Order: sequence, then structure tokens, then C-alpha cells
Amino acid sequence: MKEPSVGISTRADALDDRVPREEWILGRNPTIRRIAQHAERAATVGCTVLVTGETGTGKEVWARQIHQLGGDSSRPFVPVNCAALTATLAESQLFGHEKGAFTGALGAALGVFRAARGGVVFLDEVGEMPLELQPKLLRVLQENEVTPVGSAIPVPVDVQIVAATNRNLEEEVAKGNFREDLYFRLNMVELNVPSLRERKEDIPDFIKFFSQRFAEQYKRDDVWNPDLDTLEEFCTYHWPGNVRQLSHIIEQSYVLDCAPMLPSRSSSLPKEDRLPYLDLSKLRSVAVRQALRATDGHKGRAAKLLGVHANTLTRMISEIKEEDEKVSVQN
Repeated sequence: MKEPSVGISTRADALDDRVPREEWILGRNPTIRRIAQHAERAATVGCTVLVTGETGTGKEVWARQIHQLGGDSSRPFVPVNCAALTATLAESQLFGHEKGAFTGALGAALGVFRAARGGVVFLDEVGEMPLELQPKLLRVLQENEVTPVGSAIPVPVDVQIVAATNRNLEEEVAKGNFREDLYFRLNMVELNVPSLRERKEDIPDFIKFFSQRFAEQYKRDDVWNPDLDTLEEFCTYHWPGNVRQLSHIIEQSYVLDCAPMLPSRSSSLPKEDRLPYLDLSKLRSVAVRQALRATDGHKGRAAKLLGVHANTLTRMISEIKEEDEKVSVQN
């Protein structure tokens, strides 16, 4: 029987009604198949999972798959960016606080682990968690309880923890940046997601998936279907940004209404075939304007479309306006 090319396991058809289409994990690669089996098993038993791999390989997608396959998909899925945690506020954000625990604590707060209420807490970039917070996370894993700031009474929690990192945690342990006992606790099941360079047989499936997805999103009838030469170029490219980069390239082509183009290809094209706005500042201006147009001026969605933070987009819009005003004055 032919093995399905889409799905988290060979039971793809049975998962259709449980796993949203956008969360499916494509993969003919044997390593991906093995990871999918381990992910499904981890979801079934609810154990702690450590997802490792380069930036852009889809670590959060795997975390969301584990959440979806864990029985009740209505359970909360609470993502936490550990790189953004600060030692002064993180304890309250993670474990909650009591009213009056500190200046400005006008009411009690549950914190991430209690708010998850039997769901999944996704600790993204866990390798960058401040060292002083790591013993407290270890206690959650060991005792299944948290102690809110301003309280001496532990509170039981029932969550599954899925952590992700693009760092080598064994090296971080050796450097003294990460607790060894916490590393072992997190590493109950490790899903080491391969780079796109290591699974090039999956690239045609990704191209088809993203092309159909963005054609639907931008209400286009023309789904991109590359010729064999272009497909070969995409399959032999080194993909430093992995699946995320491939997704952005195809999405950008729908935003800018041009054929998807690899970064290294533009300089080799005849001059008449190149985009007329290769100047970086002009390209940025065009991308921002078209993203805003495609989202009806919604800055949050436009920022997501461009792959930047909303604050960054606001700054870019301000800079573009200033440049437009300079050009207007000069004219």
C-alpha cells in the first residue's frame, strides 16, 4: 500500500477531522516518519517533550500537533517565548502572583501554568531561559506544582510541557548556562527535527501545500506549479531559513504578484526580467504597502505577513512616510 505523503502518521485519513489542515506535517522522509510516531506516542501519554532543530524547521508546528493529538483539542495551548522573559517579571508571568505581592499587583494572577488548565504549555527557546528561573521550572516538572509570588502555599498544576530550542543544550550545560537536571527532565522524549536540506524529497510537497494555501488566502486562481528546472533549483538550494524561508518566499510571491524567486537567482537574471525595485529601501516600501493592502490596512496581520513584529512595522511605516514627505518637498 502506498504510504500517504501528508499527515503526522500513516493513519492520515483517520486524523483528518482532528488535525487542522494548516497544522499537518508533510513528510516522506524516514526521519520525519519516525518523529511523527514518537510525537503521537508522547501526545497519548502526555509526557514532557523537547523539540530541537534549526530555526525555521517547524518546532512549534510539532508542539501544536502534540496538543491536537492529546485527546481533547479544546484544551488550552499556551506558548511562552523564553527569550523574552525577564528575571524580574517572569516568575509572576509563569507562576502567577497574589494581590499585593509587589507594587502594581492590584489583583491576583494565575500565571501561565495554572491558566493552561490541563492543556499544553509550549516553552519556545527554552535554552534562553534565565538561569535563576530554571530551578522553579524544574520544580514544576518534578512536583507538578507552582508557588505564586507572594504566597507560601504550593498550587497543583496539570499540564503537559513541550519545550523547543535551536541550541545544543548539552553544550549549554557544559558552559554552565543550563541546569543539567532540568535538561534531563525536559528530555523525556526528544524530537530532533531535521533541516530542510536533510529532507529535500519533501520540498515538492511543501511547494504544493504553500502554493495552494496562499492562493486560497489571497483569493487567487493561479496556484503556482513550477517547471522541472525551477523545481530542481528549489530542491538544490541550501535553505538556511528552512521551511519557514520556503513559506515566506512563496507567500511573498503572492503579495508582490511575481513568480517565487530564490535569493541567489535574482542577480543572474537578465536585466529586463528582474524586479524593477531591487533597491532595498524601495523593496521594503513596496512590500509594506502591498501587505497593508492585502490585509485591508490591518497592521497586526500585515506584520505577520511580513514576518516582523508589529512595533517594527509601525516604525517602518513611519520611516516610509518620512521618506515620502522628503520626496514631496524635493519635488
